[in-house]
Amino acid sequence: MRAKVRKGIRYQWVTAFLVLAVIPLVLVNIVYYYNTSKLVQQNVESMTKANLEQTRVSLDVWLESYEDILFQVYTDDGIVELVDRINAGEDVANNRKQLRKTLRGLFYTKDYVKSILIITESGELAFYDQLTASTTQTSWLNSMELSQAELYAEISSDNRTHLFSTGEKVVFGSNSCYLFHIGHRIIDYRDVDKQCGVVVVSIDEKLLEEVCAPPTENGFNFIVDSAGYLVSCAGSDRLGESVFPEGADPGTKTKAYRNIAERTGFLGDKELSVYSVQDEKTGWEIIRATNQNELVQGLHQQQKILGVIIALSLLSVLPMTERLKKSVVKQKNAEIAALEAQINPHFLYNTLDTINWMAIDRDEYEISNMITTLARILRYGISDSNGVVKIRDEVEWLKQYIFLQQTRLKNAFDCHINVAPELMDLTVHKLLLQPFIENAILHGFEGVDRTCSLQMEMKRDHDFIEIKIEDNGCGIPDEIVREMNQGIFRKTEDKNHIGMENAITRLHMYYGERTRIMIHSKQGEGTLVQIRIPVAEAEEKSENSDR
Repeated sequence: MRAKVRKGIRYQWVTAFLVLAVIPLVLVNIVYYYNTSKLVQQNVESMTKANLEQTRVSLDVWLESYEDILFQVYTDDGIVELVDRINAGEDVANNRKQLRKTLRGLFYTKDYVKSILIITESGELAFYDQLTASTTQTSWLNSMELSQAELYAEISSDNRTHLFSTGEKVVFGSNSCYLFHIGHRIIDYRDVDKQCGVVVVSIDEKLLEEVCAPPTENGFNFIVDSAGYLVSCAGSDRLGESVFPEGADPGTKTKAYRNIAERTGFLGDKELSVYSVQDEKTGWEIIRATNQNELVQGLHQQQKILGVIIALSLLSVLPMTERLKKSVVKQKNAEIAALEAQINPHFLYNTLDTINWMAIDRDEYEISNMITTLARILRYGISDSNGVVKIRDEVEWLKQYIFLQQTRLKNAFDCHINVAPELMDLTVHKLLLQPFIENAILHGFEGVDRTCSLQMEMKRDHDFIEIKIEDNGCGIPDEIVREMNQGIFRKTEDKNHIGMENAITRLHMYYGERTRIMIHSKQGEGTLVQIRIPVAEAEEKSENSDR
Protein backbone atom coordinates (compact mmCIF):
# COMPACT_ATOMS: atom_id res chain seq x y z
CA MET A 1 0.00 0.00 0.00
CA ARG A 2 2.82 2.43 0.93
CA ALA A 3 4.51 1.63 -2.39
CA LYS A 4 1.31 2.44 -4.23
CA VAL A 5 0.98 5.73 -2.35
CA ARG A 6 4.59 6.71 -3.15
CA LYS A 7 4.01 5.72 -6.76
CA GLY A 8 0.82 7.81 -6.88
CA ILE A 9 2.57 10.88 -5.41
CA ARG A 10 5.46 10.47 -7.84
CA TYR A 11 2.97 10.23 -10.69
CA GLN A 12 1.22 13.40 -9.51
CA TRP A 13 4.51 15.31 -9.29
CA VAL A 14 5.56 14.18 -12.77
CA THR A 15 2.15 15.08 -14.18
CA ALA A 16 2.22 18.51 -12.49
CA PHE A 17 5.74 19.12 -13.75
CA LEU A 18 4.74 18.25 -17.32
CA VAL A 19 1.58 20.37 -17.21
CA LEU A 20 3.05 23.41 -15.43
CA ALA A 21 6.60 23.50 -16.81
CA VAL A 22 7.45 21.28 -19.74
CA ILE A 23 4.33 21.50 -21.93
CA PRO A 24 4.06 25.34 -21.80
CA LEU A 25 7.79 25.59 -22.48
CA VAL A 26 7.51 23.25 -25.46
CA LEU A 27 4.50 25.12 -26.87
CA VAL A 28 6.17 28.52 -26.43
CA ASN A 29 9.34 27.32 -28.17
CA ILE A 30 7.42 25.71 -31.04
CA VAL A 31 5.41 28.91 -31.65
CA TYR A 32 8.58 30.99 -31.38
CA TYR A 33 10.41 28.71 -33.84
CA TYR A 34 7.74 28.92 -36.51
CA ASN A 35 7.23 32.67 -36.09
CA THR A 36 10.98 33.29 -36.30
CA SER A 37 11.28 31.03 -39.35
CA LYS A 38 8.49 32.91 -41.10
CA LEU A 39 9.99 36.30 -40.20
CA VAL A 40 13.48 35.36 -41.44
CA GLN A 41 12.06 34.03 -44.72
CA GLN A 42 10.03 37.21 -45.22
CA ASN A 43 13.09 39.37 -44.55
CA VAL A 44 15.23 37.33 -46.96
CA GLU A 45 12.56 37.74 -49.63
CA SER A 46 12.37 41.49 -48.98
CA MET A 47 16.17 41.88 -49.20
CA THR A 48 16.33 39.80 -52.39
CA LYS A 49 13.62 41.87 -54.07
CA ALA A 50 15.50 45.03 -53.11
CA ASN A 51 18.59 43.53 -54.80
CA LEU A 52 16.55 42.86 -57.96
CA GLU A 53 15.07 46.36 -57.95
CA GLN A 54 18.54 47.92 -57.78
CA THR A 55 19.70 45.67 -60.64
CA ARG A 56 16.67 46.79 -62.67
CA VAL A 57 17.55 50.45 -62.12
CA SER A 58 21.18 49.79 -63.04
CA LEU A 59 20.09 47.99 -66.25
CA ASP A 60 17.97 50.96 -67.34
CA VAL A 61 20.81 53.42 -66.61
CA TRP A 62 23.31 51.40 -68.67
CA LEU A 63 20.94 50.90 -71.62
CA GLU A 64 20.17 54.63 -71.68
CA SER A 65 23.89 55.36 -71.92
CA TYR A 66 24.14 53.09 -74.99
CA GLU A 67 21.04 54.66 -76.52
CA ASP A 68 23.05 57.90 -76.56
CA ILE A 69 25.32 56.36 -79.24
CA LEU A 70 22.25 55.30 -81.21
CA PHE A 71 20.88 58.84 -80.94
CA GLN A 72 24.14 60.36 -82.21
CA VAL A 73 23.92 58.21 -85.35
CA TYR A 74 20.25 58.51 -86.30
CA THR A 75 20.14 62.32 -85.81
CA ASP A 76 23.54 63.20 -87.38
CA ASP A 77 23.06 65.53 -90.37
CA GLY A 78 26.24 64.27 -92.06
CA ILE A 79 25.06 60.65 -91.82
CA VAL A 80 21.60 61.62 -93.11
CA GLU A 81 23.21 63.33 -96.12
CA LEU A 82 25.39 60.31 -96.95
CA VAL A 83 22.40 57.96 -96.62
CA ASP A 84 20.33 60.19 -98.94
CA ARG A 85 23.08 60.04 -101.57
CA ILE A 86 23.22 56.25 -101.35
CA ASN A 87 19.42 56.06 -101.67
CA ALA A 88 19.70 58.27 -104.76
CA GLY A 89 22.35 55.94 -106.25
CA GLU A 90 25.09 58.61 -106.19
CA ASP A 91 28.62 57.18 -105.94
CA VAL A 92 27.37 54.41 -103.62
CA ALA A 93 30.76 52.78 -102.97
CA ASN A 94 32.46 56.02 -101.91
CA ASN A 95 29.54 57.24 -99.81
CA ARG A 96 29.34 53.85 -98.08
CA LYS A 97 33.06 54.13 -97.35
CA GLN A 98 32.51 57.56 -95.80
CA LEU A 99 29.68 56.17 -93.64
CA ARG A 100 31.93 53.34 -92.44
CA LYS A 101 34.62 55.87 -91.51
CA THR A 102 32.08 57.95 -89.56
CA LEU A 103 30.75 54.91 -87.71
CA ARG A 104 34.28 53.82 -86.82
CA GLY A 105 34.81 57.20 -85.12
CA LEU A 106 31.83 56.52 -82.82
CA PHE A 107 32.74 52.90 -82.20
CA TYR A 108 35.06 53.27 -79.20
CA THR A 109 32.99 55.78 -77.21
CA LYS A 110 31.55 52.90 -75.18
CA ASP A 111 32.83 49.52 -74.06
CA TYR A 112 30.97 46.41 -75.22
CA VAL A 113 29.87 47.90 -78.59
CA LYS A 114 30.70 45.25 -81.21
CA SER A 115 28.99 46.56 -84.34
CA ILE A 116 27.17 49.62 -85.73
CA LEU A 117 25.08 48.93 -88.84
CA ILE A 118 23.08 51.19 -91.17
CA ILE A 119 20.50 49.75 -93.60
CA THR A 120 19.41 52.35 -96.17
CA GLU A 121 15.95 52.62 -97.69
CA SER A 122 17.43 51.32 -100.94
CA GLY A 123 18.68 48.16 -99.16
CA GLU A 124 22.39 49.04 -99.03
CA LEU A 125 24.48 48.19 -95.94
CA ALA A 126 27.12 50.36 -94.29
CA PHE A 127 28.70 49.16 -91.05
CA TYR A 128 31.73 48.86 -88.84
CA ASP A 129 32.04 45.45 -87.14
CA GLN A 130 34.75 44.58 -84.61
CA LEU A 131 34.39 40.82 -85.07
CA THR A 132 35.04 40.74 -88.83
CA ALA A 133 37.27 42.68 -91.14
CA SER A 134 34.73 42.28 -93.96
CA THR A 135 33.11 45.37 -95.47
CA THR A 136 30.30 43.41 -97.14
CA GLN A 137 29.08 40.96 -94.47
CA THR A 138 28.33 41.66 -90.80
CA SER A 139 29.12 39.14 -88.10
CA TRP A 140 25.52 38.76 -86.96
CA LEU A 141 22.88 39.83 -89.48
CA ASN A 142 22.58 36.42 -91.19
CA SER A 143 22.15 34.65 -87.83
CA MET A 144 19.00 36.60 -86.86
CA GLU A 145 15.56 35.05 -87.16
CA LEU A 146 14.42 38.20 -88.99
CA SER A 147 15.53 38.79 -92.57
CA GLN A 148 17.17 42.09 -93.51
CA ALA A 149 13.88 43.32 -94.99
CA GLU A 150 11.88 42.26 -91.92
CA LEU A 151 14.41 43.90 -89.59
CA TYR A 152 14.21 47.12 -91.59
CA ALA A 153 10.42 47.07 -91.67
CA GLU A 154 10.13 46.60 -87.89
CA ILE A 155 12.59 49.35 -86.93
CA SER A 156 11.35 51.89 -89.50
CA SER A 157 7.69 51.44 -88.55
CA ASP A 158 7.75 54.06 -85.78
CA ASN A 159 9.95 56.55 -83.92
CA ARG A 160 10.85 54.47 -80.86
CA THR A 161 13.96 52.51 -79.95
CA HIS A 162 13.65 48.78 -80.69
CA LEU A 163 15.37 46.18 -78.51
CA PHE A 164 16.34 42.73 -79.85
CA SER A 165 17.24 40.05 -77.30
CA THR A 166 20.44 38.01 -77.32
CA GLY A 167 20.59 35.63 -80.28
CA GLU A 168 22.83 32.75 -81.29
CA LYS A 169 26.53 32.92 -80.50
CA VAL A 170 28.38 34.87 -83.20
CA VAL A 171 31.62 33.16 -84.23
CA PHE A 172 34.18 34.64 -86.62
CA GLY A 173 37.51 32.84 -86.58
CA SER A 174 38.89 33.03 -83.05
CA ASN A 175 36.40 35.75 -82.12
CA SER A 176 33.04 34.83 -80.62
CA CYS A 177 30.41 36.41 -78.42
CA TYR A 178 26.69 36.75 -77.80
CA LEU A 179 25.08 39.99 -78.96
CA PHE A 180 21.88 41.88 -78.28
CA HIS A 181 20.83 44.88 -80.39
CA ILE A 182 19.12 48.28 -80.19
CA GLY A 183 17.80 50.00 -83.32
CA HIS A 184 16.09 53.21 -84.47
CA ARG A 185 15.00 54.73 -87.76
CA ILE A 186 17.24 57.52 -89.13
CA ILE A 187 15.52 60.90 -88.80
CA ASP A 188 16.00 63.87 -91.14
CA TYR A 189 14.64 66.79 -89.15
CA ARG A 190 14.04 68.71 -92.38
CA ASP A 191 11.47 66.07 -93.27
CA VAL A 192 10.73 63.82 -90.27
CA ASP A 193 8.34 61.56 -92.20
CA LYS A 194 10.90 60.67 -94.86
CA GLN A 195 12.20 57.08 -94.78
CA CYS A 196 16.00 57.27 -95.01
CA GLY A 197 17.14 54.09 -93.32
CA VAL A 198 17.70 52.48 -89.92
CA VAL A 199 20.67 52.11 -87.57
CA VAL A 200 21.40 49.11 -85.33
CA VAL A 201 23.95 49.10 -82.47
CA SER A 202 25.07 45.59 -81.42
CA ILE A 203 26.22 45.18 -77.81
CA ASP A 204 28.17 42.36 -76.16
CA GLU A 205 26.03 40.37 -73.70
CA LYS A 206 28.94 40.67 -71.20
CA LEU A 207 27.53 44.13 -70.39
CA LEU A 208 24.40 42.48 -68.98
CA GLU A 209 26.51 40.06 -66.92
CA GLU A 210 28.33 43.07 -65.48
CA VAL A 211 25.02 44.77 -64.63
CA CYS A 212 23.80 41.59 -62.92
CA ALA A 213 27.07 41.43 -60.90
CA PRO A 214 29.35 38.35 -60.71
CA PRO A 215 27.88 35.17 -59.17
CA THR A 216 28.68 34.53 -55.50
CA GLU A 217 28.14 31.59 -53.15
CA ASN A 218 24.95 33.33 -51.99
CA GLY A 219 23.36 33.60 -55.45
CA PHE A 220 23.40 35.22 -58.88
CA ASN A 221 21.16 37.11 -61.32
CA PHE A 222 20.14 36.33 -64.90
CA ILE A 223 17.70 37.76 -67.50
CA VAL A 224 14.90 36.22 -69.60
CA ASP A 225 12.80 38.17 -72.12
CA SER A 226 8.98 38.22 -72.31
CA ALA A 227 8.96 35.56 -75.05
CA GLY A 228 10.87 33.10 -72.84
CA TYR A 229 14.35 33.45 -74.41
CA LEU A 230 17.42 33.47 -72.17
CA VAL A 231 19.00 36.93 -72.62
CA SER A 232 21.91 36.83 -70.15
CA CYS A 233 23.28 34.31 -67.65
CA ALA A 234 26.90 33.88 -66.58
CA GLY A 235 28.15 30.34 -67.14
CA SER A 236 25.21 29.27 -69.34
CA ASP A 237 25.48 27.79 -72.84
CA ARG A 238 21.79 28.39 -73.61
CA LEU A 239 21.81 32.14 -74.36
CA GLY A 240 19.38 32.99 -77.14
CA GLU A 241 17.44 29.74 -76.61
CA SER A 242 13.81 29.43 -75.52
CA VAL A 243 13.55 28.26 -71.90
CA PHE A 244 9.74 28.33 -71.73
CA PRO A 245 6.95 29.00 -74.26
CA GLU A 246 5.58 32.52 -74.65
CA GLY A 247 2.60 33.08 -72.33
CA ALA A 248 3.69 30.34 -69.89
CA ASP A 249 2.07 30.28 -66.45
CA PRO A 250 4.08 31.35 -63.32
CA GLY A 251 4.66 27.73 -62.24
CA THR A 252 6.24 26.82 -65.59
CA LYS A 253 8.43 29.93 -65.45
CA THR A 254 9.63 29.17 -61.91
CA LYS A 255 10.51 25.62 -62.91
CA ALA A 256 12.45 26.91 -65.93
CA TYR A 257 14.30 29.46 -63.77
CA ARG A 258 15.34 26.72 -61.32
CA ASN A 259 16.55 24.58 -64.22
CA ILE A 260 18.69 27.44 -65.54
CA ALA A 261 20.20 28.06 -62.08
CA GLU A 262 20.97 24.37 -61.55
CA ARG A 263 22.61 24.00 -64.98
CA THR A 264 25.12 26.78 -64.28
CA GLY A 265 26.52 24.83 -61.33
CA PHE A 266 27.26 28.00 -59.34
CA LEU A 267 25.18 26.87 -56.36
CA GLY A 268 25.92 23.14 -56.71
CA ASP A 269 23.23 20.93 -55.24
CA LYS A 270 22.33 23.44 -52.51
CA GLU A 271 18.81 24.47 -51.58
CA LEU A 272 17.84 27.43 -53.76
CA SER A 273 14.96 29.86 -54.27
CA VAL A 274 14.21 32.07 -57.25
CA TYR A 275 12.70 35.56 -57.24
CA SER A 276 12.00 37.84 -60.20
CA VAL A 277 11.10 41.41 -61.15
CA GLN A 278 10.04 42.77 -64.56
CA ASP A 279 11.80 45.74 -66.14
CA GLU A 280 9.09 47.85 -67.76
CA LYS A 281 11.53 49.62 -70.10
CA THR A 282 12.76 46.43 -71.80
CA GLY A 283 10.02 43.93 -70.94
CA TRP A 284 12.74 41.63 -69.63
CA GLU A 285 12.44 39.59 -66.45
CA ILE A 286 15.40 39.84 -64.02
CA ILE A 287 15.69 36.70 -61.89
CA ARG A 288 17.78 36.01 -58.80
CA ALA A 289 18.62 32.47 -57.68
CA THR A 290 19.66 32.45 -54.01
CA ASN A 291 21.44 29.88 -51.88
CA GLN A 292 19.10 28.90 -49.05
CA ASN A 293 21.54 26.50 -47.35
CA GLU A 294 22.53 28.96 -44.62
CA LEU A 295 18.89 29.72 -43.91
CA VAL A 296 17.94 26.01 -43.81
CA GLN A 297 20.94 25.13 -41.63
CA GLY A 298 20.08 28.00 -39.31
CA LEU A 299 16.55 26.69 -38.91
CA HIS A 300 17.85 23.16 -38.31
CA GLN A 301 20.21 24.54 -35.69
CA GLN A 302 17.27 26.28 -34.10
CA GLN A 303 15.44 22.95 -33.98
CA LYS A 304 18.41 21.38 -32.21
CA ILE A 305 18.48 24.19 -29.67
CA LEU A 306 14.77 23.61 -29.07
CA GLY A 307 15.41 19.90 -28.45
CA VAL A 308 18.20 20.66 -25.98
CA ILE A 309 16.02 23.09 -24.06
CA ILE A 310 13.22 20.55 -23.80
CA ALA A 311 15.65 17.84 -22.66
CA LEU A 312 17.09 20.11 -19.96
CA SER A 313 13.57 20.96 -18.83
CA LEU A 314 12.83 17.25 -18.29
CA LEU A 315 15.97 16.86 -16.17
CA SER A 316 15.75 19.99 -14.08
CA VAL A 317 13.41 22.78 -13.06
CA LEU A 318 16.23 25.19 -12.22
CA PRO A 319 15.78 28.72 -13.59
CA MET A 320 16.91 28.99 -17.20
CA THR A 321 16.14 32.65 -17.72
CA GLU A 322 19.75 33.78 -18.16
CA ARG A 323 20.64 30.97 -20.56
CA LEU A 324 17.52 31.60 -22.63
CA LYS A 325 18.34 35.30 -22.75
CA LYS A 326 21.84 34.59 -24.06
CA SER A 327 20.42 32.12 -26.58
CA VAL A 328 17.94 34.70 -27.88
CA VAL A 329 20.64 37.38 -28.23
CA LYS A 330 22.93 34.97 -30.09
CA GLN A 331 20.07 33.92 -32.30
CA LYS A 332 19.17 37.55 -33.08
CA ASN A 333 22.80 38.25 -34.02
CA ALA A 334 22.84 35.11 -36.19
CA GLU A 335 19.65 36.19 -37.95
CA ILE A 336 21.04 39.66 -38.63
CA ALA A 337 24.29 38.16 -39.94
CA ALA A 338 22.33 35.71 -42.14
CA LEU A 339 20.26 38.53 -43.63
CA GLU A 340 23.37 40.63 -44.26
CA ALA A 341 24.99 37.63 -45.98
CA GLN A 342 22.02 37.38 -48.38
CA ILE A 343 22.80 40.82 -49.81
CA ASN A 344 25.79 41.41 -51.97
CA PRO A 345 26.10 45.24 -51.81
CA HIS A 346 28.71 45.10 -54.60
CA PHE A 347 26.09 45.81 -57.26
CA LEU A 348 24.69 48.75 -55.26
CA TYR A 349 28.07 50.49 -54.88
CA ASN A 350 28.82 49.87 -58.58
CA THR A 351 25.47 51.37 -59.56
CA LEU A 352 26.04 54.46 -57.40
CA ASP A 353 29.54 54.79 -58.84
CA THR A 354 28.13 54.60 -62.36
CA ILE A 355 25.51 57.27 -61.61
CA ASN A 356 28.23 59.38 -59.94
CA TRP A 357 30.40 59.34 -63.07
CA MET A 358 27.37 60.16 -65.21
CA ALA A 359 26.74 63.17 -62.97
CA ILE A 360 30.39 64.25 -63.23
CA ASP A 361 30.27 63.89 -67.03
CA ARG A 362 27.34 66.33 -66.98
CA ASP A 363 29.12 68.69 -64.54
CA GLU A 364 26.47 67.95 -61.88
CA TYR A 365 28.92 68.18 -58.98
CA GLU A 366 26.26 68.75 -56.31
CA ILE A 367 24.55 65.51 -57.37
CA SER A 368 27.97 63.78 -57.40
CA ASN A 369 28.63 64.92 -53.80
CA MET A 370 25.23 63.63 -52.69
CA ILE A 371 25.79 60.25 -54.38
CA THR A 372 29.27 59.92 -52.82
CA THR A 373 27.86 60.74 -49.37
CA LEU A 374 25.00 58.29 -49.86
CA ALA A 375 27.49 55.54 -50.79
CA ARG A 376 29.45 56.17 -47.57
CA ILE A 377 26.24 56.10 -45.51
CA LEU A 378 25.11 52.81 -47.07
CA ARG A 379 28.52 51.18 -46.65
CA TYR A 380 28.60 52.20 -42.96
CA GLY A 381 25.03 51.04 -42.33
CA ILE A 382 25.16 47.68 -44.15
CA SER A 383 28.49 46.48 -42.73
CA ASP A 384 28.04 44.88 -39.26
CA SER A 385 24.87 46.86 -38.60
CA ASN A 386 24.66 45.82 -34.91
CA GLY A 387 28.37 46.34 -34.22
CA VAL A 388 30.17 48.71 -31.85
CA VAL A 389 32.00 51.83 -33.07
CA LYS A 390 33.74 54.84 -31.58
CA ILE A 391 31.53 57.85 -30.92
CA ARG A 392 33.63 59.97 -33.31
CA ASP A 393 32.76 57.57 -36.17
CA GLU A 394 29.05 57.54 -35.30
CA VAL A 395 28.97 61.35 -35.09
CA GLU A 396 30.77 61.69 -38.43
CA TRP A 397 28.22 59.33 -40.01
CA LEU A 398 25.36 61.38 -38.52
CA LYS A 399 26.84 64.55 -40.02
CA GLN A 400 26.86 62.96 -43.48
CA TYR A 401 23.26 61.79 -43.01
CA ILE A 402 22.20 65.30 -41.91
CA PHE A 403 24.06 66.80 -44.91
CA LEU A 404 21.94 64.67 -47.26
CA GLN A 405 18.73 65.68 -45.48
CA GLN A 406 19.68 69.37 -45.60
CA THR A 407 20.47 69.09 -49.31
CA ARG A 408 17.24 67.22 -50.00
CA LEU A 409 15.16 69.78 -48.08
CA LYS A 410 17.08 72.76 -49.55
CA ASN A 411 18.61 73.76 -46.17
CA ALA A 412 15.18 74.16 -44.55
CA PHE A 413 16.70 73.58 -41.09
CA ASP A 414 19.86 74.32 -39.09
CA CYS A 415 21.71 71.65 -37.14
CA HIS A 416 24.31 71.93 -34.38
CA ILE A 417 26.14 68.94 -32.88
CA ASN A 418 28.17 69.40 -29.69
CA VAL A 419 30.09 66.39 -28.34
CA ALA A 420 32.45 66.55 -25.37
CA PRO A 421 36.01 65.74 -26.60
CA GLU A 422 36.57 63.12 -23.86
CA LEU A 423 33.72 61.04 -25.33
CA MET A 424 35.13 60.71 -28.84
CA ASP A 425 37.11 57.50 -28.19
CA LEU A 426 34.36 55.79 -26.19
CA THR A 427 32.17 53.28 -27.99
CA VAL A 428 28.46 52.91 -28.73
CA HIS A 429 26.36 50.58 -30.83
CA LYS A 430 25.89 51.76 -34.42
CA LEU A 431 22.83 53.55 -35.80
CA LEU A 432 21.16 54.20 -32.41
CA LEU A 433 20.67 57.97 -32.70
CA GLN A 434 19.72 58.34 -36.37
CA PRO A 435 16.00 57.38 -35.87
CA PHE A 436 15.58 60.25 -33.36
CA ILE A 437 17.28 62.68 -35.77
CA GLU A 438 15.17 61.41 -38.67
CA ASN A 439 11.93 61.71 -36.67
CA ALA A 440 12.70 65.34 -35.88
CA ILE A 441 13.50 66.20 -39.52
CA LEU A 442 10.68 64.32 -41.24
CA HIS A 443 7.89 64.80 -38.69
CA GLY A 444 8.97 67.45 -36.20
CA PHE A 445 9.55 70.13 -38.87
CA GLU A 446 6.52 69.19 -40.97
CA GLY A 447 4.22 72.18 -41.44
CA VAL A 448 6.45 74.54 -39.39
CA ASP A 449 6.76 78.00 -40.97
CA ARG A 450 9.52 79.39 -38.70
CA THR A 451 13.26 78.76 -38.97
CA CYS A 452 13.74 75.12 -37.98
CA SER A 453 16.60 74.15 -35.69
CA LEU A 454 17.95 70.78 -34.53
CA GLN A 455 20.56 70.37 -31.76
CA MET A 456 22.34 67.32 -30.41
CA GLU A 457 24.54 67.38 -27.31
CA MET A 458 26.60 64.54 -25.78
CA LYS A 459 28.43 64.80 -22.46
CA ARG A 460 29.60 62.53 -19.64
CA ASP A 461 28.06 62.28 -16.20
CA HIS A 462 30.22 59.94 -14.06
CA ASP A 463 29.63 56.41 -15.43
CA PHE A 464 27.03 57.48 -17.96
CA ILE A 465 26.84 59.21 -21.33
CA GLU A 466 24.04 61.76 -21.52
CA ILE A 467 22.59 62.59 -24.94
CA LYS A 468 20.09 65.32 -25.75
CA ILE A 469 18.36 65.69 -29.13
CA GLU A 470 16.17 68.78 -29.32
CA ASP A 471 14.14 70.44 -32.09
CA ASN A 472 11.85 73.45 -32.29
CA GLY A 473 9.32 71.65 -34.47
CA CYS A 474 5.59 71.04 -34.22
CA GLY A 475 5.82 68.83 -31.13
CA ILE A 476 3.94 65.67 -30.14
CA PRO A 477 0.54 65.48 -28.38
CA ASP A 478 0.77 64.99 -24.59
CA GLU A 479 -1.09 61.67 -24.62
CA ILE A 480 1.25 60.16 -27.22
CA VAL A 481 4.34 61.41 -25.32
CA ARG A 482 3.02 59.86 -22.12
CA GLU A 483 2.46 56.53 -23.90
CA MET A 484 5.91 56.58 -25.54
CA ASN A 485 7.59 57.18 -22.17
CA GLN A 486 5.70 54.13 -20.90
CA GLY A 487 6.97 52.04 -23.82
CA ILE A 488 3.63 52.10 -25.67
CA PHE A 489 3.76 52.89 -29.40
CA ARG A 490 0.57 53.18 -31.36
CA LYS A 491 0.28 51.18 -34.57
CA THR A 492 -0.79 53.69 -37.22
CA GLU A 493 -0.76 53.76 -41.01
CA ASP A 494 1.77 56.60 -41.24
CA LYS A 495 4.41 54.63 -39.24
CA ASN A 496 5.77 57.90 -37.80
CA HIS A 497 7.39 56.46 -34.69
CA ILE A 498 8.39 52.93 -35.76
CA GLY A 499 12.04 54.03 -36.13
CA MET A 500 12.03 55.53 -32.61
CA GLU A 501 10.34 52.41 -31.20
CA ASN A 502 13.02 50.17 -32.74
CA ALA A 503 15.81 52.44 -31.51
CA ILE A 504 14.43 52.48 -27.95
CA THR A 505 14.07 48.68 -28.02
CA ARG A 506 17.68 48.30 -29.20
CA LEU A 507 18.93 50.67 -26.49
CA HIS A 508 17.30 48.54 -23.80
CA MET A 509 18.55 45.32 -25.41
CA TYR A 510 22.16 46.54 -25.66
CA TYR A 511 22.47 48.45 -22.37
CA GLY A 512 19.90 46.71 -20.14
CA GLU A 513 18.02 48.27 -17.25
CA ARG A 514 20.62 51.00 -16.65
CA THR A 515 19.64 52.88 -19.80
CA ARG A 516 17.09 55.70 -19.58
CA ILE A 517 15.12 57.35 -22.40
CA MET A 518 12.76 60.23 -21.69
CA ILE A 519 10.78 62.28 -24.23
CA HIS A 520 9.53 65.80 -23.47
CA SER A 521 7.39 67.67 -25.98
CA LYS A 522 5.02 70.58 -26.25
CA GLN A 523 2.85 71.06 -29.31
CA GLY A 524 3.82 74.10 -31.33
CA GLU A 525 7.16 74.50 -29.53
CA GLY A 526 9.27 71.37 -30.08
CA THR A 527 10.53 68.05 -28.70
CA LEU A 528 13.44 67.02 -26.45
CA VAL A 529 14.71 63.43 -26.30
CA GLN A 530 17.04 62.62 -23.36
CA ILE A 531 19.05 59.40 -23.49
CA ARG A 532 21.30 58.08 -20.72
CA ILE A 533 23.47 55.00 -21.36
CA PRO A 534 26.24 53.47 -19.23
CA VAL A 535 29.88 53.70 -20.26
CA ALA A 536 31.16 50.26 -21.30
CA GLU A 537 32.83 48.39 -18.40
CA ALA A 538 35.97 47.59 -20.39
CA GLU A 539 36.46 51.26 -21.23
CA GLU A 540 35.88 52.25 -17.61
CA LYS A 541 38.59 49.83 -16.41
CA SER A 542 40.96 51.11 -19.10
CA GLU A 543 40.44 54.71 -18.00
CA ASN A 544 40.98 53.82 -14.32
CA SER A 545 44.24 52.05 -15.13
CA ASP A 546 45.44 55.11 -17.12
CA ARG A 547 44.96 57.23 -14.03
